[in-house]
Amino acid sequence: MRAGDDEALNRLLNRYIPALNRWARGRLPGWARDLSDTQDLVQDTVLVAMKHLQTFQPQREGALQAYLRQALMNRIRDELRRANRRPGRSELPEEMAATSPSPLEEAVGIQALDAYEAALAALREEEREAIIARVELDQSYAEVAAVLGKPSPEAARVAVYRALLRLAEKMKPTAV
Repeated sequence: MRAGDDEALNRLLNRYIPALNRWARGRLPGWARDLSDTQDLVQDTVLVAMKHLQTFQPQREGALQAYLRQALMNRIRDELRRANRRPGRSELPEEMAATSPSPLEEAVGIQALDAYEAALAALREEEREAIIARVELDQSYAEVAAVLGKPSPEAARVAVYRALLRLAEKMKPTAV
């Protein structure tokens, strides 16, 4: 791809965009969207990231996936900040029933996402990649094994299971 091979670029895009779309779905609340949707956000992010691949130096298997995911997470955060700078919306009449989550429900969802992201960041890199590959990107255990360098899908399944246990432990509220 770095040498200008368009076919290599297409293979990269076909490999990563569907998984990133699955990962990003639901991460950008409706109130933060404008005319673009999640797929547009993913495509724009990947295209910008591809321009910087000349300087990208992968340190391990799965590094590009992690790089693109982080770029997308940064873009989502930028969109949230941008949406928060918009002027407030006018109130609807009381008799109109709400069909979307309440501000409280959205705040709890954001807090849960923040807790998840913090717990995920506190894990070892291999554990983090195992969870991202299996849970967020919905990859098969065979694909996870390839990303993690595990000898079999069963070994990848065990790694994902153990990583999820550690994630759950890190997400438990601490007693005060």
